[in-house]
Amino acid sequence: MSSLPIGIFDSGVGGLTVLRAVRRRLPNENVIYLGDTARVPYGMKSRGTIERYAVEDAGFLIRKGVKMLVIACNTISAMARERLRAEFNLPLLSVLGPGARMAARVTRTGRIGVIATEATVESGAYERAIREASQDRGVEIFSRACPLFVPLVEEGETDSQIARLVAEQYLAPLREKRIDTLVLGCTHYPLLKPVINATIGAIGAEDVALVDSAEATAEETAHLLEKRGLINQSADAGVSRFYVTDAAGRFHRIAEKILEEPLDHLEAVEVWGHDKLETK
Repeated sequence: MSSLPIGIFDSGVGGLTVLRAVRRRLPNENVIYLGDTARVPYGMKSRGTIERYAVEDAGFLIRKGVKMLVIACNTISAMARERLRAEFNLPLLSVLGPGARMAARVTRTGRIGVIATEATVESGAYERAIREASQDRGVEIFSRACPLFVPLVEEGETDSQIARLVAEQYLAPLREKRIDTLVLGCTHYPLLKPVINATIGAIGAEDVALVDSAEATAEETAHLLEKRGLINQSADAGVSRFYVTDAAGRFHRIAEKILEEPLDHLEAVEVWGHDKLETK
């Protein structure tokens, strides 16, 4: 079991931030990544649709023989995590919990902003998780949906004038709330970190802390594998395989930019079936 890969999945390229952190923390682990690029974005869809997509995504990875699942998508974490736990008997970790716990640790004033997809914001999952992690010590949480951020990242528009204009529109109300911590509640959003950081500004002499749950998720992945006795003991560097449901060429280009290295293996597949469509 220990030599089996970790399965990581997201609606598109955003979850690559989690994969990158996992590989840095666990360089000997094999990883399979699925990006459901045919159906991105998930954040404006209904709970029932998100649950169905999540089950199909996870089922694909399980058929590939993974030892655990990492939900590298905040929308799935907020809307379908319990459905996945009920469907599959496999260690499972989502990005939402680690991000909320980190926000509760780093805030100085208790004024925390959360930016996420519409579905994640409407679910209230981050608010509940942050209050639980902080034991509700008077924290104030201000949430804002940023639906255009995901398509900007998927198109590679992470440092453009368009991105800056959209960021100003979304983040100005949070800046006025004088938050000291901002949770990037979608794994696509860290790829816009320079634009977000420049837009949200600082409170006094201190920059607003941006909480990217990727590093925390990687650390908790390591702890979970160790607890279950599933750490890969091989001395060899792990191998990563990538699967997408559409637009393999665009994914390949953006993924290599994010990971700063060539992709080991990329295939386009149908997660709702078993047929391989193409190999790149």
